[in-house]
Amino acid sequence: MDTVSDARPLHFLSVTEASRLIQTRALSPIDLVEAFLARIDAVDGRIHSYITVLAARARRAAEQADAEIAAGRWKGPLHGIPFAVKDNYHVAGVPTTGGSRLMADHVADDTSTIVGRLEQAGAILLGKLNTWEYGTGNGQIYHDLPYEVARNPWDLARFTGGSSTGAGAAVAAGTAMFALGSDTGGSIRLPAAACGLQGFKPTFGRVSRAGCIPNCWSLDHTGPLCWTVEDSAIVLQAIAGHDRRDPTSARIEVPDYRQFLHQGVRGLVIGIVRDLGPEGAALDAANATAIEAAAKVLEAQGAIIRDVRLPAPLTHYRDASKIINWSESLSIHEQDFTERHHLMGQALREKMMSGFMVRAVDYIAALRLRKSLAKATDALVRSCDALLLANAFHIAPRFDEPETVPLFTSDTACSVFNMTGHPA
Repeated sequence: MDTVSDARPLHFLSVTEASRLIQTRALSPIDLVEAFLARIDAVDGRIHSYITVLAARARRAAEQADAEIAAGRWKGPLHGIPFAVKDNYHVAGVPTTGGSRLMADHVADDTSTIVGRLEQAGAILLGKLNTWEYGTGNGQIYHDLPYEVARNPWDLARFTGGSSTGAGAAVAAGTAMFALGSDTGGSIRLPAAACGLQGFKPTFGRVSRAGCIPNCWSLDHTGPLCWTVEDSAIVLQAIAGHDRRDPTSARIEVPDYRQFLHQGVRGLVIGIVRDLGPEGAALDAANATAIEAAAKVLEAQGAIIRDVRLPAPLTHYRDASKIINWSESLSIHEQDFTERHHLMGQALREKMMSGFMVRAVDYIAALRLRKSLAKATDALVRSCDALLLANAFHIAPRFDEPETVPLFTSDTACSVFNMTGHPA
């Protein structure tokens, strides 16, 4: 079986839909995995969402899941669901390249905590996904890395968003049902924006980062890219929770993320940030129109839309974020840069040089500013039930207009919530 009753291919089912079919035995995990492997074979030569495909491993896991479910041992909504991960997540016995020549021969000896949690929940790993080098860079694409650049499935001439390039491309193309990405300044949310997905950056400390190559110690977040909010809630349910392997992991209870999902928004106060200051002038008309359309839908469903403003200019968040990111990233990769910089791509080299230029006093000042920004932003967040504002300021740029590609990464409001740690 490679289609469902409405004639949609299996590879375009949501997690929620596929899970219901698997639970009722209307769909076998074996058939589902085979549909995704066939889809990878058919389209990924053009899209380049994967660095490593683990076909044999996935087939074995599908057979095991099928047998467990047939025996009445259904583990939950992720049992038998195929997924893939950005290639900065370690999986024991599997190559982790980080998209870099520096790790071309690296085979992991442990597994990322959240990949392990997904597999314990019965999800089936299809492979490792394309990424900017070490999940980092300067926003520019120089086409100088060992792997082909991931392409946007909606238009192969366009960018997928970075740095979780393969994660966005894979879900949108139907080469993975959901994906794990990582987000330091928007690297989950920007691919989601470019590829028409639900990208979620959890609260800092809510999801473990253990077993994921670090980019910036204090700004990194791990999280999912999915088709729907409900899919995202299902994945978050499996991966959230304290992890002793991650010293920043929060010791707080994990709620039921789907408990209130279908109760609607009537009566909720949603703060909309229309005024983004001078930086907001960069917002494309299409993006501004989409935000207003979303607000109208929410209002029609009974939400109270209230105009609010960020407590500080976007430049304050962005500039402090850059200083922290450059400094901490250099502290992570300094040895590689000093000893093997010739193997690095230009984007990563330039970011390392930026780190060398930051003074200790600048870093300390950025940390102090971050604390005040987080406190003020938290007051705004507490004043309403949710915030609505532009994530990316532009539509997905074309590769043949290279000057627009770094703007897609830099013209955003993403860094606000990496700096404060709020979910986004």
